[in-house]
Amino acid sequence: MADDTAGSTARTTAGSTRRTTAQSAAEGRAGEWRGWRAATEEALYGPDGFYRRPEGPAGHFRTSVHASPLFAAAVARLLCRVDVALGRPAALDFVDMAAGRGELATGVLGALPADVAARTRVHAVEIAARPEGLDDRIAWSGQAPRGITGLLFANEWLDNVPLEVAEVDSAGVPRRVLVRRDGTERLGEPLSGAQARWLARWWPLPAEQGMRAEIGLPRDTAWADAVSRVERGLAVAVDYAHTAGARPPFGTLTGFREGRETAPVPDGSCDITAHVALDACAACAPPGARLLTQREALHALGITGERPPLTLASTNPSDYVRALARAGEAAELTAAGGLGDFGWLVQPAGLAEADAAALLVDVPDHEEH
Repeated sequence: MADDTAGSTARTTAGSTRRTTAQSAAEGRAGEWRGWRAATEEALYGPDGFYRRPEGPAGHFRTSVHASPLFAAAVARLLCRVDVALGRPAALDFVDMAAGRGELATGVLGALPADVAARTRVHAVEIAARPEGLDDRIAWSGQAPRGITGLLFANEWLDNVPLEVAEVDSAGVPRRVLVRRDGTERLGEPLSGAQARWLARWWPLPAEQGMRAEIGLPRDTAWADAVSRVERGLAVAVDYAHTAGARPPFGTLTGFREGRETAPVPDGSCDITAHVALDACAACAPPGARLLTQREALHALGITGERPPLTLASTNPSDYVRALARAGEAAELTAAGGLGDFGWLVQPAGLAEADAAALLVDVPDHEEH
């Protein structure tokens, strides 16, 4: 989650034609060339940024959390497994990174068995203000706590950590891409230092004009910091992802507005996102990380999309209809070419290797509880 350090954008006072200082500054920035990291930082997290809008992220795009309550139930099941691996501590933490309007935190809390819920401290981490009517048991903060004992879960957080974009020029040299507030781009200086080293290690570009990459160094740093806050338990990042050997040749930077993909314009009107190099993030955390697809992870947590037996339709039609609806939701969460292809980066902390490996192995319900 980005720090709130960007300058203010234009604000209009009803009935007034006076040009305010903020308006003048915003208009000046409209023609300013900046790297995508700074431009995205302001567009998403500035005072009038996209993630501070009253409708919240759900007004513009649909994540696994919004697709089905089965997702929150699966995360609750994972938290229960972490609880067992930790020896059922007196206080169990669940930290929801980039919590939106608290949908996942609310769903997980509601899906936990009563005895586990009574011991669970739920922390929602988000830069927007606390939503009205949110369960009082959910703490709301702009930063994750330290000393976490339990599960830190980051669903579609890292893809919104701003980063720089590189493009190869006509001489075959990768340069930083600069952008104006209206989305117009031009090439800036050649990459150097840590950014150049990251590109060479994780996303080497051929010397072919127009090839692009997103430099994931800020995501690596953000993930390493998040993992460092887990004293005992598990940290999980779920996101659009790619790994070395399968990087997209022209990058993935894009925008979303009102449920539709759109051009990434850093003026605060749309989400700006780019897929995550989860393998690079994993390398910045302690040993023991695993990379899975969402399909694999949810199957291990009991979400398979298997249709109910047809015989149930005749013996108990209402149960059959409910089971069929759940199967459809599970199928969406695990679908190839869709949500099922999301990456899960699973990072244990303070757990025995065998205990950590068992957290995402399918366990029958009667054995788990």
